[in-house]
Amino acid sequence: MYKHILFATDLGDDLDYIIKKVAAMRDLTKAKLSLVHVVEPLPGYSYAYLGIEDIEGQLIDESRTNLNKLGETLKVDTASQFVEVGPTKSKILGVASDIGADLIICGSHGRHGLSLLLGSTANAILHGAKCDVLTVRLPE
Repeated sequence: MYKHILFATDLGDDLDYIIKKVAAMRDLTKAKLSLVHVVEPLPGYSYAYLGIEDIEGQLIDESRTNLNKLGETLKVDTASQFVEVGPTKSKILGVASDIGADLIICGSHGRHGLSLLLGSTANAILHGAKCDVLTVRLPE
């Protein structure tokens, strides 16, 4: 059975729905649980503009605060909480590899049509992971 679960979250509105499933899987498997959230760099954003606030830094700080709250809810210590900056897929897969996760749990909106052709984060993780991936279908 699974020994280390990585919950990859976008900290979105559907968080309460997926938390229950993540907690249930952890309780079932007695696995260690880690959390990861990725902040994608802002395109064309530069720190060179004088007088403009560090928007990306604020996003990172806000993400850390929100991930900490999630960690408290799921009883995950701060050493097992990761806020990464960069391309979502590679950062999630990198953390999974670094911590030795054998299951990644993430949400999926089940998009169809053009957005499915372009690919979703869950799809990218599924096809790039070296461990099992559980995608939880989020409510519409």
